[in-house]
Amino acid sequence: MSEWSIQQIAKLAGTTSRTLRHYGELGLLAPSSTGHNGYRYYDETALVRLQRILLLRELGLGLAQIGEVLARPTSEEDALERHLAWLNGERERLARQIASVESTIAARRGGERLMAEKMFDGFDHTQYRDEVEERWGADAYAQSDRWWRGMDAGEKARWQARVTQLGADWTDAASRGVDPRGDEAQALAERHVEWLSGVPGTPAAVPGGDVRGYVIGLGEMYVADRRFAQNYGGQAGAEFVRDALRVYAEARL
Repeated sequence: MSEWSIQQIAKLAGTTSRTLRHYGELGLLAPSSTGHNGYRYYDETALVRLQRILLLRELGLGLAQIGEVLARPTSEEDALERHLAWLNGERERLARQIASVESTIAARRGGERLMAEKMFDGFDHTQYRDEVEERWGADAYAQSDRWWRGMDAGEKARWQARVTQLGADWTDAASRGVDPRGDEAQALAERHVEWLSGVPGTPAAVPGGDVRGYVIGLGEMYVADRRFAQNYGGQAGAEFVRDALRVYAEARL
């Protein structure tokens, strides 16, 4: 089996030998072998693990959180497939943004009339506006929109990383056939409600709001709308989230 030295891997991954040794000290990335001179070597399995670590770092996760993710009982291939699905979604969104900006530049330089409907393709944090306003009122959307626009880029990135990780954890649990009534699923449901409670304007964040009805209603919407189902690995995943949220809401809210 092929092995690469720590210096080779550091160069290939765009990182440093010191960082790789630090990952090893934390138990995140053990070398596959160590030479008589003390040099560390890494095989293909270690490279795959390093790829996962770097992908999770890109999402904004800390090293302690990454350790928790890596410790979960799932294959490297399944974990990478879930991450690939998220990356493909991000690629599509960024491609739309790039095309939108290119179109604006071309129109401005050519003296052409701007097409407003094309200028903001890919900038779609408001994509669920109609659903929010219909279910919970225009004020709920307005509050959440002001909150989102008030965050800087770093805060938005950290928030998105949290959302992405929660979705990945739901998808992982669903793929393993976890019981929606069991402790693992209910812990995810609790995290989900905590996440919802952090968004101003939602019933989960308003004192005296109908949190139970809100959480149960969201679960049903995840199943009914394919856009939401994609966040949880498809229809079966969305149904698992719905069932777990309903159990949690009826027992705890």
